Amino acid sequence: MADENFAGGGADDSASEDSGSQSASNASPESSAASTDSVDEVFEELTAGLGAVQSKEAELLADLQRLQAEFVNYKARVERDRDVARNNAIAEVLRAFFPAMDDLSRAEAHGDLEGSPFAAVANKLRAAGDKFGLKQFGAKGEVFNPELHDALVQTPNPSVTENTIADVIEPGYQLGERVIRAAKVAVFQPAE
Repeated sequence: MADENFAGGGADDSASEDSGSQSASNASPESSAASTDSVDEVFEELTAGLGAVQSKEAELLADLQRLQAEFVNYKARVERDRDVARNNAIAEVLRAFFPAMDDLSRAEAHGDLEGSPFAAVANKLRAAGDKFGLKQFGAKGEVFNPELHDALVQTPNPSVTENTIADVIEPGYQLGERVIRAAKVAVFQPAE
């Protein structure tokens, strides 16, 4: 009887396997359609999530590019401000030496510097100014320019056709293109 049960049990098992495979093959088209729908839904959910991740990445990249551009602009602005501050400091230091340079120039014009140690001092001061780009302007006979010259005296003169510098009281100075002191001059103006 044990053999029968064993043999019978085996027949039932094979029958149940056959019916399972038949039911699987019969249910396969319906279940595969259902599983395809669920795969499509999962795919759409994943791609929707991926789109959100991609848009977040694009947003972060745009923020990074904006910050980088701001930093480059900031760096350029700091360099420009540093150059302006440096030039202003140089101009202020040179302005402090103008009275001494004027005195030395007047003494030189009268011949008082020849053979004295002050001639060397005057040359060293001029060389220091040249090192930083200091240029002196304003000379007799130049055309008067109100942007560069301060007219302290105006004298009519029939021999000139336009305002001309008659005498330089104090020379003017430029640092690069910037006027740091206008020349104080006497001007001949055309007689009417």
